[in-house]
Amino acid sequence: MASFSFSDWACKVSQRTNISLAGSSLHIDPQHYDSKLRMQANQWGMQVVEDKDNAKFDTAAAPESFVNAVELNGKEAIDNAQKSMPVLQALMKDLKQEANFNNIAIAVCLILEPKTAVLLRQLHAAGAKVGVFCEPDCTDQRVADALRDEGIIVEADSSWNTAQAHEGALRLLDELKPDIIIDDGASFARLVSLERPELLTKLIGVAEETTSGIRAFENMIEHNALQYPVIAVNDSPLKTCFDNAHGTGETCVTTMQAHLGAQCFMDKQVAVIGFGPVGKGFADRIRALGADVIICDSNPIVALRATFEGYQTANLQDILQNVDMVISATGVRHTVTLQHLQNMKSNTIVGVIGGIANEIALDEIPQSSFSSLHDPVCTVDIPQGNAITLIAQGDGVNYTVGGGNPIEIMDFSFAVQVSAVAYLLKNRGNLSPTLHRLSTESDERIALLALQSRNGHISEKNENNGYDWTVTRFTDTNDTI
Repeated sequence: MASFSFSDWACKVSQRTNISLAGSSLHIDPQHYDSKLRMQANQWGMQVVEDKDNAKFDTAAAPESFVNAVELNGKEAIDNAQKSMPVLQALMKDLKQEANFNNIAIAVCLILEPKTAVLLRQLHAAGAKVGVFCEPDCTDQRVADALRDEGIIVEADSSWNTAQAHEGALRLLDELKPDIIIDDGASFARLVSLERPELLTKLIGVAEETTSGIRAFENMIEHNALQYPVIAVNDSPLKTCFDNAHGTGETCVTTMQAHLGAQCFMDKQVAVIGFGPVGKGFADRIRALGADVIICDSNPIVALRATFEGYQTANLQDILQNVDMVISATGVRHTVTLQHLQNMKSNTIVGVIGGIANEIALDEIPQSSFSSLHDPVCTVDIPQGNAITLIAQGDGVNYTVGGGNPIEIMDFSFAVQVSAVAYLLKNRGNLSPTLHRLSTESDERIALLALQSRNGHISEKNENNGYDWTVTRFTDTNDTI
């Protein structure tokens, strides 16, 4: 029995051990996994299946509904992703009646792959003028080429160097002169503020996708530098609770298994830095796969929560000589410093889940120290330290050397994105230049659509149990008792 995750950019990988979001199952080789692992998997809510036939991953063994999107051309890959994103499409039908998208210039700075392309298609079909920028390492070239044919402005090329990517980003801004920016890490919005400030007068607002981006905007507020409203898409539970905890948590695990081997977490001591939704999602899954997980978090409340969930907590610097892996899940630059790298034991595996530029302090290491700048797994000779094993060049594991979050998860996240765009349009000129959050009603609207697409239901509210603050235990009594 082969196990796989329903990701639109799935790869053929020879792995038997895989957590499947769609099937909520953990497939195990009974020769290598014991009853403790089975118990841990059950605690996570996964069904345990013994993989007795020792089968390798093979799309021929997958259900007929499974499509290996790597083998499709750009348009086919986008079409395939669109079939699994009913929430975004249903929501856009309603939002087009509530907000005017016609001729609105929308600049998108996101990972460019089939799921993102569906978002771009939906905005374009609603009448917006849409342009997208993506860095070369995160660009699916066949998708970029297909989107150009559909009338979307694309500034993305997988062959670009850093300088060419910078030029492409500025080119998109100059051509599009955006009314709205859909951003990842506050990258595009900050580029406007720093290098194209003349465009700020036209900017209605920004919809920000990530935790690291929200932190950047908070810092801009502290320095009185934010001149436009920002919708904190990342703060919606439809994004954080699903995209971060489940999407990234799952796919970073399976991507690492694909490149390091199915047993890569078994009996390994793993330091996970940051116990937010991404870090927790990842930690929970690798613990179910047999890892001894140590949580390193600078927030005492978060560290206490990790302790109550059964994790050992420690100061990162104190455990570097003992751990086999160091995984950063903070979205904070230089979370893993050069000193940390110098104190690691030989062949420690180091990676980032989520990720921003130089979350690992690789900018302080000469390029000659890297065995390869392009391989998914490479060796880095740390100056005055040991050689380590680096995953995905220190960038986000799942989207750099894997297929990113499952389609079903991104369906929610992109639904929140278009809700944010509609909110900016409906409140144009009336929002202050600070961070704003979408209403609970907006999140519930998306959740209901997601439930309907899965034949799920909610319970009816009791009309008699509305809250009245004047009713207390002293007045709401039954004297006949």
